[in-house]
Amino acid sequence: MPELEKEKKRTVRWLNPASGYLTGYAYTLNPYVGCTFGCSYCYVRRMPLALFKGNPWGEWVEPKPFDGEGFRKEWRRAIAKGGVTIFMSSATDPYQPVEYKEKLTRQLLEAMAEEPPQFLLLQTRSPLVTRDIDLLKQMGDRVRVSLTIETDLEAVRKALTPYAPPLAARLRTIRELRQAGIPTQIAISPLLPCSAGFPALIAEAAERVVVDDFFRGDGSGGKRSAQLKMAERYRALGAESLYAPETADAFVDDLRALMPQGSVYFGQEGFLP
Repeated sequence: MPELEKEKKRTVRWLNPASGYLTGYAYTLNPYVGCTFGCSYCYVRRMPLALFKGNPWGEWVEPKPFDGEGFRKEWRRAIAKGGVTIFMSSATDPYQPVEYKEKLTRQLLEAMAEEPPQFLLLQTRSPLVTRDIDLLKQMGDRVRVSLTIETDLEAVRKALTPYAPPLAARLRTIRELRQAGIPTQIAISPLLPCSAGFPALIAEAAERVVVDDFFRGDGSGGKRSAQLKMAERYRALGAESLYAPETADAFVDDLRALMPQGSVYFGQEGFLP
């Protein structure tokens, strides 16, 4: 059995070629399979990974078996080829609650920090990312933490993403990262129903922002969002009129009026290296 476990570790491939919405990156890296944040709008719900698992998406997560030596060999091969740009993570959150115990993301970052990539985008919604500020500092401007904050209304968060971290904790996180000198952005992805004061709140907290919506940001031209019945969820919130592309367009205009030129992006462009 120990030999079998060793073999499993050897066969894990961490760096997978990026494609589709993430064209522009060389690789995606997902430390976990599954996600216990279970956001109602998550496009992964409509992918084979979620559809054929058996258990509902949001109720399970599995850490990939980590072998430090094996990952470093794979990493060094990629570094030798050049152009290592990584999106972490495309199909999970690298800071799952289980990361407190597993420290899998931290182990990967430790190895990366030894020979930093050309660019790493670390996409999360978890305050746990601040635990790794020491490693992120070592990468300098080769890393950007993209922290998801889709609304300023806790009632909306509880209705659509009930297992995600509270919004106030995420705002504290972005401020702590900026204070530590870590390059950051806020990902309003997708924009959810919010208050009229949300643009000003984001403009005060963020140095860089990317906005996305259900119609252009789900990787299928809005088809996955329709399959997830997001319009019906909006109707239940009394926000049906906001379920339209024009909502995000107007929000972007409001942000651009408040923030420096070149700091507000929409969609894919804002996630690129």
